[in-house]
This record gives sequence, C-alpha cells and structure tokens, in this order.
Amino acid sequence: MAHVSAAERRPQLIKAAISLMAREGVAAGSTRAIAAELGVAQATVHYTFGTKEELYRAVMEQLTRDLVDQVTRAAPADASFEETVGTLAEEFWRTVLDQPETHQLLTELSMFALRTPLLKEALQSHYSEVLTVTTQLVEGAAERAGRRLAQPAEMIARFFLAGFDGLTMQHLSLPDEEAERVCLRALIAAVLAMA
Repeated sequence: MAHVSAAERRPQLIKAAISLMAREGVAAGSTRAIAAELGVAQATVHYTFGTKEELYRAVMEQLTRDLVDQVTRAAPADASFEETVGTLAEEFWRTVLDQPETHQLLTELSMFALRTPLLKEALQSHYSEVLTVTTQLVEGAAERAGRRLAQPAEMIARFFLAGFDGLTMQHLSLPDEEAERVCLRALIAAVLAMA
C-alpha cells in the first residue's frame, strides 16, 4: 500500500470527521470512529493531528471557511447598501436551510469547546473570523453605496450575528418556515435601521 503523507491525509480526515459528526453528532466523533469512516488506522489520526482536540479545531476551521466563502461569494458588487445587506442575510440564511447539519455541527462543537480548554481558542477564533468578515462586508457595502454608518460596522455585525444565531437555533429546534421568513425580514430591517 502506498504511503500517504500527513499533508495529503489531513483534508481527508477532516472531511471524514465532518461527515461522521454531521450525521451522528460530536459525541460520535472519536478518533477510532473517524479513522473507520475513512478506512485508515486510528494511529493515522493521531499521527496527523496529535490529539482529537486538534482534529476538532481543524473541523471548526474548515466549516467556518466553507460558510464564509459561500456568503462572501454572494456579496453583490454594485447594489445599494440595503440590497447588499438583504442579499448577504438571505445567502447566510440559505446556508442554514441547505446545510442544517453543518450549522448543527458548528453549534455542537461550539458548546463542546466552551467546556474543553484546548478548544476555547478555536471557538474564539471561529467567532472572531465570522465577526471580522461580517464587519468587512458591512463596511464594504457602506463604502460602495457612499453611506455613512450610524453605528460602528463591528457593532452592526455583532447585532446581525446575534439575531442570526438565534434564528438558526430556532430553525434547528423548532422549524417554522413562515415564522423564519418574517423574523429574517425583521432582522434585516433592524440591521438597516441600526446602520
């Protein structure tokens, strides 16, 4: 059997971990189960990541990158501030509707990380990156539209993300398509009023 380097194996293990944990939950994400998901020896996981926590960190980083990339690609280049905020919120919400298991996994990993000292930094990094990107999107939309913001862009981004996290949790816990549409429109209106 040909040797596969750790650099090549790393994305395979991350993908296997995401697949397994999205399907069965974080509690099912043992190194043994993740190795079995990919069809490799458990030692391969430890050789590639060192610890389960490092693998979980890599999973959080990958999920964050994937979601951020999806949303930033949707940012319109020549729309009004209002249209841009609406488009970004709708695109972000589409990721929840199309990939609920990804958002559930991120939520589970976040709760797990709060009680795992080795993962607290990864959790802070996740939220920091999402906040930074959201702030940049708000600033960029305002600059393109020649709009002066009434509040700092980071405060607007924090407000939006707090509302969005709540909507996501409601969708995962007690989905109601009509109520979610109304709440998303209200969140967009509140963000625009704050801006």
